[in-house]
Amino acid sequence: MSDEIKDEQRGLLMLITGGVRSGKSSFAEKIAAESGRELIYLATARVEDEEMRERVARHRSRRPAEVRTIEEPLEPHRILEKEGEAGRLILVDCLTILISNRLLADIDRHGAVREGEDIFVDEKLLQEAAERTFDYIKVFSVAARNCPADVLVVTNEVGMGVVPAYPLGRVFRDLSGRVNQVLAAAADRVWMVVCGIPQQLK
Repeated sequence: MSDEIKDEQRGLLMLITGGVRSGKSSFAEKIAAESGRELIYLATARVEDEEMRERVARHRSRRPAEVRTIEEPLEPHRILEKEGEAGRLILVDCLTILISNRLLADIDRHGAVREGEDIFVDEKLLQEAAERTFDYIKVFSVAARNCPADVLVVTNEVGMGVVPAYPLGRVFRDLSGRVNQVLAAAADRVWMVVCGIPQQLK
């Protein structure tokens, strides 16, 4: 990888995208294992129910015991700044969950009402929360681009299905697409994984 580094002060920024269960996380872990670098797994997921607990357990079972896992659901750029030493690879999994975490935290702070699994929020407030989330992703993108460690980010393609029936879903879908474009523009390499087959786009 080192021969592709364009600036001696930073590592490579890589982005892997794909649909749910496309094999993108497995592909990311393969890249990390073959890099020969010290690996830090930066997880953005919150473990709040049994389904997520099982998903996290599956991911953990695939990693070598020596891999250090750091959980940071809201401000992963701080981990990049703190842990991003040359010779390391930081695998961020995943960007889509980070967007969800920040968007939901923002609307909760500004007056969203929750009734069971339903969330009610003013659409103007929702759009403002999306813009604040997008602004944070630009901060994260700069930190990832300038990090001395190699940074490998996993994200989801969510815009290829049906249009969500509710405003929060539509805002989240659109925000995800915008965020992916920001990271892809900053990245040195970009792959899309379809049916377990990675295709390099950049």
